[in-house]
Amino acid sequence: MFAVIRTGGKQYRVTPNAVLKVEKLTAEPGATVTFTDVLAVGGPGTLTLGGPTVAGASVTATVIAQDRLEKVIIFKKRRRQNSRRRNGHRQHVTVLRVAGITDAAGETHTHPHTASETVPAAALDAAESLGVVSGEAPENVENAPTQE
Repeated sequence: MFAVIRTGGKQYRVTPNAVLKVEKLTAEPGATVTFTDVLAVGGPGTLTLGGPTVAGASVTATVIAQDRLEKVIIFKKRRRQNSRRRNGHRQHVTVLRVAGITDAAGETHTHPHTASETVPAAALDAAESLGVVSGEAPENVENAPTQE
């Protein structure tokens, strides 16, 4: 089961128990966030597209942390003028774990494993180091090659 949600001016494809980073939301760690701006919901052999949103569909997620991305360097140079400027910026993000997807029929789909099962800390660290932002499952992140 998957859904496509819109938040912060971007679209994300999410699955149950996926970890993703979105633009900063005003929520404390441990709080539950519900996204009702669902653009599409799909499952095995089915796909429901919204026009523009799917009525009655929602995605619930738990806030893991408020974080910042890696620094982006802004460098401006005017040639032959001995003029240059270097600046940096770290974007604020909210790290979420998708708890479940409710489709238009009102059925809630969660991860096939038990809800009490936790993702290993190594998977979250790998997600941080790789900069995974768009709904990768923690199992896939743990086995991904590292960037060095």
